[in-house]
Amino acid sequence: MTTFALVGAGPGLGLAAARRFGKAGHSVALLARDNDRLNELVAALGSDGIRARGYSADVLDLDSLTAALHTAAVDLGPVEILQYSPVPRADFMKPVLETSAADLDAPLSFSVKGPLTCVNAVLPGMRELGRGTLLFVNGGSAVHPKPSVAGTSIAFAGESAYAAMLHTALAPENIHAAQLIVPGAISPASEHSSPEVLAERLHGLHTDRKGFRHYAEPMPEP
Repeated sequence: MTTFALVGAGPGLGLAAARRFGKAGHSVALLARDNDRLNELVAALGSDGIRARGYSADVLDLDSLTAALHTAAVDLGPVEILQYSPVPRADFMKPVLETSAADLDAPLSFSVKGPLTCVNAVLPGMRELGRGTLLFVNGGSAVHPKPSVAGTSIAFAGESAYAAMLHTALAPENIHAAQLIVPGAISPASEHSSPEVLAERLHGLHTDRKGFRHYAEPMPEP
């Protein structure tokens, strides 16, 4: 059995994606800061018959990410699918003219150093398996930068560039990197961006293995 590792586990998209990949036969490793939340998610997945474990990690603490992913691979089996989708903090959302150089430290660590650390942690195991999938979930500012949310716009651009390079560099090794852009809010009532619909899209990106950038719904021009 191989593992679906979710960085940024939560009760919305995170739980839906974990449930979808778990029902497809993968063990589930959930990474988040809040141990109580992790325990609740593990219990919810367990009630569906899905083998899952929670691992405490902070996206801004790179050592904790590496340790959690290595431990998960030992506990549950090699990581075949990595999903990186933590929710950016509110203080990343300053307007561009109010953003200082120091204001970019956390967003860049969150959206560039974090995913790079996670990929480096799971890549050796994927290479041993001879296959793997790296899934990156971003908001619309990754495609159309928004002056009102400068930190995430800049950091998502860096994450997008990194993920696109992975898509090209790892394709010959049967490791597929893909990005899902969610232009609007994730809502249970949304036709295209409910947690369950997005989870199905993510599973499809893993199985279809075609193309790099995908959209949950059409994105209007800025």
